[in-house]
Amino acid sequence: MFSQMTPKELFAFACRMRTTLDTNAIESRVNNLLKVLNLLECQDTLVGDTAKRGVSGSERKRVSIGYELITNPSLLILDEPTSGLDSNTALKVINLLKKEA
Repeated sequence: MFSQMTPKELFAFACRMRTTLDTNAIESRVNNLLKVLNLLECQDTLVGDTAKRGVSGSERKRVSIGYELITNPSLLILDEPTSGLDSNTALKVINLLKKEA
């Protein structure tokens, strides 16, 4: 189901289901998170899955991280957030997480 949604749709869905924010606040939070995670270029691209190509591997990692960050958690536990990524992309993900911390 989520593979047939865009990052923007996924973040909005997660925010609607997991917070009590109003529509304007949700839109603001989604747009901010897309910017912070550097997903603006692919915000309207389907995430995809093994059967249907979508966003790249690093973009998919950032989408999954953003799905959890959308609720503004006080604690975030990540299991191997850089697995399967090349060294340059892994460094970008780690720097992003350091910045968010």
